[in-house]
Amino acid sequence: MDIYTERNGLKIEQTLASFVEQEAVAGTGVEAAEVWAGLAEMVDAFGGQNRALLEERAKIHQKIDAWHIANRDAGIDQATYQEFLREIGYLVPEPAAFSVETTKIDPEFSEIAGPQLVVPITNARYALNAANARWGSLYDAFYGTDALGSLPPSGGYDPVRGKEVVRQAKKHLDRVVPLVAGRWKEVVGFAFDGPILGLQHAAGLTALADPSAFAGTVRSENGDLREVVLKVHGLHIRLIVDPTTEVGADDPAGMSDVILEAAISTIMDMEDSVACVDGPDKALAYRNWLGLMKGDLTEEVSKGGRSFTRALAPDIAYTAPDGTPAVLPGRALMLVRNVGHLMTTPAALDAEGNEIGEGLLDALISVLIAIHDLKRPGGPANSPAGSVYVVKPKLHGPSEVALTDDIFTKVEEILGLERYTVKVGIMDEERRTSANLAACIAAAKHRVCFINTGFLDRTGDETSTSMEAGPMVPKDEMKNAAWLASYETRNVDIGLACGLKGRAQIGKGMWAAPDRMADMLAQKIAHPMAGATCAWVPSPTAATLHATHYHVVDVFRRLDEIEAEILANGPRASLEDLLTVPVLERSLSDQEIEDEIRNCCQGILGYVVRWVNHGVGCSKVPDINDVGLMEDRATCRISSQALVNWIHHGIVDETRVMNAMRQMAEKVDAQNSGDPAYRPMAPKFGGHAFQAACDLVFNDGNWPSGYTEPTLHYRRRQVKAKEARNSAEAVGAAR
Repeated sequence: MDIYTERNGLKIEQTLASFVEQEAVAGTGVEAAEVWAGLAEMVDAFGGQNRALLEERAKIHQKIDAWHIANRDAGIDQATYQEFLREIGYLVPEPAAFSVETTKIDPEFSEIAGPQLVVPITNARYALNAANARWGSLYDAFYGTDALGSLPPSGGYDPVRGKEVVRQAKKHLDRVVPLVAGRWKEVVGFAFDGPILGLQHAAGLTALADPSAFAGTVRSENGDLREVVLKVHGLHIRLIVDPTTEVGADDPAGMSDVILEAAISTIMDMEDSVACVDGPDKALAYRNWLGLMKGDLTEEVSKGGRSFTRALAPDIAYTAPDGTPAVLPGRALMLVRNVGHLMTTPAALDAEGNEIGEGLLDALISVLIAIHDLKRPGGPANSPAGSVYVVKPKLHGPSEVALTDDIFTKVEEILGLERYTVKVGIMDEERRTSANLAACIAAAKHRVCFINTGFLDRTGDETSTSMEAGPMVPKDEMKNAAWLASYETRNVDIGLACGLKGRAQIGKGMWAAPDRMADMLAQKIAHPMAGATCAWVPSPTAATLHATHYHVVDVFRRLDEIEAEILANGPRASLEDLLTVPVLERSLSDQEIEDEIRNCCQGILGYVVRWVNHGVGCSKVPDINDVGLMEDRATCRISSQALVNWIHHGIVDETRVMNAMRQMAEKVDAQNSGDPAYRPMAPKFGGHAFQAACDLVFNDGNWPSGYTEPTLHYRRRQVKAKEARNSAEAVGAAR
């Protein structure tokens, strides 16, 4: 049972209360009493409004369901459909032309384009790795992945593969920082003439084709050259010079590595990639965020038979070409993703004993913690500009964005911060937000720091919103749907029209296959080509490889080209396409149906079993073909909604899906057989994890928009309660 302590008419779970009062407030200038009084004010001021907006979601959904049922036989006439959506308030009038007014923005949002990591804040090791992924070794990324077409051999270092890695890395340098004459593989040394970088070449002395690409050097105390720093499209490349290493000794110029500026920013996630279901879970998430904001988070790591302490990387001092000292950030700029408006949390109860809105708690505590960065007495600051960056997910339309803006205004008042200190990243991942994106941006025009297409959740909401329109196309065919192409294009175009270029990030979604880096290199360049100033990657290694795309594509020039194209030819995508419902219009073979059922069931079970039994909110989960894919609640939402839709429209029946669930439970058990802590679902199929998967498919109508959180939270809390009882009984027996 949770133990609570009363604060200002609220009941706060004891672990969370102790964290806030003993750790979070120290050094902020804010008293714990002010925090609890402020939270009580927020619950009173926004609790009812939040519930009213959720009720509005439900009413609109019911009206859309009824419209589709009434018009199912006639089909969807777009003009009639859009008129209906305006009548019910789903579509709102477009705002008059405007530009966002966000100020005090760090260059990672306004001037630099590059990869963005998303990691679960509850895993300190992952959080540290992500923060330190500002820099990554291109040599290591090429060597340790399939980026060059094959995986490394087992055992020790393979010098043949090492030579190919060096060759490919220098080919990349030839492409993005070419020389006046010759190629990088022919460079045998470096020469300096004031601010000019010279390169000793087999045929003489050469130079960079673009002299401005030389950013500086790093030298040892005795003056030996240690690094040459280059710069391409705002991203730095560090050429490490160390002939004492095996790689450097074999290099004509003594180069031992090529280090790329990679993850420019990273989202520390308290939402889709975590399993925070109670006060202790929330305290863990907040404690890791506190360590990041104070700069003192550490984690003991065992790797390769040795143990060491992982900590945040320091900044990097170097000397600019004119001889002046300069500094490169050692860490990615960190944002924190709060939960959306839907969920409540047992970590805090109101005066009537009801759970409060989890988003209210996140808003206050995560910004409170960020004060440690704003008041940092020295050392690397997360935001030298003096801002706090909060990502807000799963917003349904401008009224919910406006509530978010109001909440953070109240948070700033409570904590004594200047108004608009808190910047907001709007996740464009729900259909009502993407259909009204300009109005959503306008509702927070003083705070917007990024917009990002979340195509996974957006696909789940597409199915949920149009559930009654008919059976939906299979998941793979969704990728070619008219709505998706319009969605991705409009996100960029509307962002440009609202003045985000130079003030905020325009982002694209996740590469979900962390082991398929060759495919990522071949395909993900499409994101910077589309105008994405940031795009999500699943690992630090992926960030390093994706950074090469930003060397090739000058994203800000690409945005200029897109603006010119729109000016000349008009909008590149239509609202009509965005609202085109992807209803199945062909017959499916029995094998196609069976493959889709099994694929969805396996994906749900593979993810849910770790979430419910182990509290793992995001991980690399083997798919039905044993390919590791990054899974979180968004991917689970797609699969569950796909099955709900097909059952609802008679493509399959519940018996067939349940049979597939049981078969796939056995497969997931086999895939996890090497984990000694894993608890199999088969043959009893009665555990909380299996039941949670079934709840998502067979009882999905209980939850709005097809969200998986309520089911997962409920089942995870049951597992934690059972574990607590077993532990108490074991202690009692020992006595």
